[in-house]
Parts: sequence; structure tokens; C-alpha cells
Amino acid sequence: MDASTDKPHILVVDDDTRLRELLKSFLSRNDFRVSTAASAAEARQRLGSLDFDLIVLDVMMPGETGLEFAADLRRTDDVPILMLTAMVETKDRIAGLEKGVDDYLGKPFEPRELLLRIQSVLRRGRPPAAIAAPETQRQVTFGPMQFDLELGELTDKGKRVALTDAEIALMRAFTGRIGEVLSRETLCRTIGAAVNERAIDVQVTRLRRKIEPDPSFPRYLRTVRGQGYRLVDA
Repeated sequence: MDASTDKPHILVVDDDTRLRELLKSFLSRNDFRVSTAASAAEARQRLGSLDFDLIVLDVMMPGETGLEFAADLRRTDDVPILMLTAMVETKDRIAGLEKGVDDYLGKPFEPRELLLRIQSVLRRGRPPAAIAAPETQRQVTFGPMQFDLELGELTDKGKRVALTDAEIALMRAFTGRIGEVLSRETLCRTIGAAVNERAIDVQVTRLRRKIEPDPSFPRYLRTVRGQGYRLVDA
């Protein structure tokens, strides 16, 4: 087997030809396989024939924007997305999180920071040691849902529910300490993000849409006022 097939495969989507090629060269030198696309349409073609471990996606592309593409992709695919953007306002980052983006990096950026953020996103699917469940407990059930802590897979009455890497990390945290209150600060560390309470609230809202019968009145993932969130098996 070609050793290169063991390297994480990244799809770089950006309409800037020079930046695409620079990123391809830089990431290839740092032990990644890299494919590129100049538009959302071309990215879909790549995704239709290849599997990727992460997408580096530009926001401002002509035609379908990166945010629009991310929102559409999240309906069928949970591949991690790292967004490149010149928009650095908090409201813009929150808009991306609501679309399912896993991380942001503002332009211009240092290639080394991009590399570190990619590595961080790729690690997020692993359960943090501080909140890992006991080794004997692999499956956690709440209501009709079942979560496999080892595989990071969530099922609803046996049907698989697509989760982003950040959502998998949150589910591992909640199911590893079911019934306990986890602070927003703890949850930020869980997904490898800077402490940002609003960003965690957005992630929890997105997760509720996938696990709650009525996200407006949470039965399982409950808010504990002034403290954080907890998952219960009621």
C-alpha cells in the first residue's frame, strides 16, 4: 500500500488560484494529501469521488459562498470544515458555527497557525482524557438515542445521526459524565476552542436540533442557569 494513503486528505476550496496552490504546496510538505477546488460546484465533484478528512473553505467565493456551501453540505456530510475568512466580527463567526463550521481562521494568516488549527480540528474527535467515560462503558442510551463513545456515533432508533467533529466531542463530554453539569468553559476546552460562551450556546443549540423531540423545550440536554449544561437520560 502507498504510504501516502495513510496521510490525512484535505480539500482546499478557494477561488484564488495563487492561494490554492500555495496552500497545496505548504500542506503537502507537512504530510497531508491535498486536493483543490476553485468553487463550491467543483468541491462537490471532488466530494462525490473522494473521501476527505477536512475541508479548508473560503467564505467569499463568487456564486455560491462558502457559508452557503457549508450549510448545504451539513445536510448530508459531517466532514470537518475550517473556514478562511476576512470577516472577523463575532456575529460572522457565529453565523458560520450555525452553518456547521468547526473552526475559523481570519485572513491574512500565518501558514503555521493554519497547520496548528487543522491539527486541532482533526484531534477533536478523540475523547479528552479528563472527561472520558469508564473503559467498561461504551454505549450510553438516553431516550431513543444511543451514543457510542469509542466510535463517536449517534443513532436514533437505530438510524445514524450525522454529527460534526465538535458535536462528537460535546457528546463524548456529556455522555462521559451523564447527569453532571458541565460549564461553558469546560465545553470550550472540550472542542478545542477559545473560551466563548456564545459560541458554545450555538453549538448546543445545533446539537439539540439533532437529539431533542422539541429543541425549544429540551428533555435531555438541559440548561442549568448560571452554571452550564447537563445531559440526562429522562
